[in-house]
Amino acid sequence: MANILDAYKENHDEAVVDSNRKMRVAIIGCGWIADAHMASYLKQPDVEIVAGCDLIPGKAEAFFKKHGVEGVKTDYASHKEMLADKSLNLDCVSVCTYNRQHAPCAIDSLNAGINVLLEKPMCVTLEEAVEILKAEKASGKVLSIGFQPRFDNNMKMIKKIVESGELGDVYYIQTGGGRRRGIPTPFGTTFIEDKTAGLGALGDIGCYALDCVLNAVGYPKPLTVTGHKGIYFGNDPAYYPNHPEYAEKFTTDDFGCGFVRMEGGIILDFRIAWAMNIDTPGDSIILGTKGGLRIPSTDCWNGSIGGPLVLYKEVAGIQTETIIPVQDTPYGLFDMKIRTFLDASKNGTPAPVQASQIIYNQAILSGIATSSALGHEIEIEIPEI
Repeated sequence: MANILDAYKENHDEAVVDSNRKMRVAIIGCGWIADAHMASYLKQPDVEIVAGCDLIPGKAEAFFKKHGVEGVKTDYASHKEMLADKSLNLDCVSVCTYNRQHAPCAIDSLNAGINVLLEKPMCVTLEEAVEILKAEKASGKVLSIGFQPRFDNNMKMIKKIVESGELGDVYYIQTGGGRRRGIPTPFGTTFIEDKTAGLGALGDIGCYALDCVLNAVGYPKPLTVTGHKGIYFGNDPAYYPNHPEYAEKFTTDDFGCGFVRMEGGIILDFRIAWAMNIDTPGDSIILGTKGGLRIPSTDCWNGSIGGPLVLYKEVAGIQTETIIPVQDTPYGLFDMKIRTFLDASKNGTPAPVQASQIIYNQAILSGIATSSALGHEIEIEIPEI
């Protein structure tokens, strides 16, 4: 891992990457997140972008033209048509569609024998996540989920602290985050309409907040969840002075919360918001039998931390606090997401962000939605795959 991290320090352009074999890459869905994928792929010396598709006619062609990429095949009516084009000889695809198309596009790509980088959230429902994992297992290909905050050195430090044993046995986690005002409508309404997004704040930033702490404690299996999701700002025309019509289209969630019982006796207390009447819903905390860890929140959840970590311990009968400075991350997180996916695909090594973990993340998100609809606690049942 160290040599990969070194590649993203200041001499990042001088990093040695074996470019003798080009990875042939296609992009499914050419909206705004695809811009970030494209920008990162273009930095990689062993990548050849060969195709792309989008449901909107002409969008893929315009996308590649904007990025100055020529000779790319885009004349496909659907992702299935592109995947069926054997002349492309694809190695990898990035799935950059809206949430409700994540599962079918990922499954079809894996079934076609292609490695997949699937943007977050993994999908919308637990049932979809199960089908994605089945396709991954049957294909033998790499499937990585787009959680680039994993590569932030502060996130790694949180995991190191837990794994060091300094906290003892973890029994309670409080986490979440949000934005005082941050419903993502500058890119249209695909984030806020149920027919495209399926999940709102829960899926957009809630999945990141969960991964921050669940990855640190080893992703214990969720057992039960009591959850709520609601709309408190998104259906108010005053929120969108330039587009009051968005209020009628808002059919996802701008707030969600859940109380989750997990394996190992861990309790998870979670909340997330796209908009709220406060700057932050509070810091994340991890409580253990030997110590506690405070993870300062950010005003606008951005995948990192809002200040130094604080480790609380009792030493020789004295209550102490240890300040862990904010760690610098001298490489681009999105670049790291792309690079580690390419390396895993080339070498046949495990995915950098494994779907076998993220299915638990997805189970919590969809469990909150189901519990909210039913009005009571539900059991989470994840079949063996």
